[in-house]
Amino acid sequence: MTVNGERLKSYVPELAEVAADSSEAMFALLEARGLGDGLPVVPPTAGRVDAMLEHAAGDPDEVLFTLQPRSGVVTRRVVAVNAVMAGCTPDVFPVVLTALRALARPEVNLRGVNATTHLVAPMIIVHGEIALTADFNAGVGSFGPGNRANATVGRAVRLALLHIAGAKPGFGDAATHGQPAKYTFCAAENLEATPWESYPLSRGIDAPSSVTVHCGEGPHNVHDAEAAGDPALILDKIASAMTSLGQNNAPISQAEYFIILGPEHAASIAGRAMTRSDVSSYLFNKARLPASLFRKHFQELAWANWMKAVDDNELLPMTGDADNIKVMVVGGPGKHSLVVPSWGMTRSVTLPLEG
Repeated sequence: MTVNGERLKSYVPELAEVAADSSEAMFALLEARGLGDGLPVVPPTAGRVDAMLEHAAGDPDEVLFTLQPRSGVVTRRVVAVNAVMAGCTPDVFPVVLTALRALARPEVNLRGVNATTHLVAPMIIVHGEIALTADFNAGVGSFGPGNRANATVGRAVRLALLHIAGAKPGFGDAATHGQPAKYTFCAAENLEATPWESYPLSRGIDAPSSVTVHCGEGPHNVHDAEAAGDPALILDKIASAMTSLGQNNAPISQAEYFIILGPEHAASIAGRAMTRSDVSSYLFNKARLPASLFRKHFQELAWANWMKAVDDNELLPMTGDADNIKVMVVGGPGKHSLVVPSWGMTRSVTLPLEG
């Protein structure tokens, strides 16, 4: 592809001339070639791409990894093109690269994530110094509109999945309905309101900045505005949101849940001396359904052996291990929390920030 007379490598298979700053021409080109996410983009001129690359270390054209299902080759330059198109500022470019590195990890199972009929989308959580210096939103409306860093980083990851991984609807992405989170799904951990250690530190990642990727559904809201803030009542409501037979998680024992606590719920829970691990254990024990109900609804159960061996009247958890229930704090006041079930056959990844 040639923009403003200079060639940008490995983006589309044929060259095209686009006026340097013509968003309309760029939008029309993408539409004609079945590319993009359906929204206007910033033209990736050589100057804009180079400015993005200044925030990454290493050869811009080094092959870093591939993205499935198309085995698309990822270089820093190719990612920079997509980050420019998404509207990213250069300082968030390492977040986009790190998120894609995480998605390329085998435990994520990106081929399955991108190709399934389920509506799974990567949720990106930004942690640490970069969340502050790049002005990510960790508070009110953190998963909603109005913040450039959140919106454009999530969108850049999606554009990379469309253009590099080949996850185009009807081609590499067979999702029956899709979902809005397939446009962008990014927020920052609210460390200031977290009563425990940071989420990355709880996973053994001790770095100034890091990124978590979890491939799952859109967030399911849980509301508990009772004045007392009783942890049992809050967590029981969260458990009730987890116990749905309609989730892809239900018949898969390796499936993860991300519990995104609002600051007030987190404070109420920690105020009764409950740790993050205690929350996971409580929900593991509370979010259960009879084994007979699972067996009635699912001909195939991707369960751990111990789950297969129990009697029909045994209450079984929605996931096979308490550690599959991840807990972090995001958002602002209002006494709401979120449950984000995974697609099932995937694992979340947290990595130190790397360009």
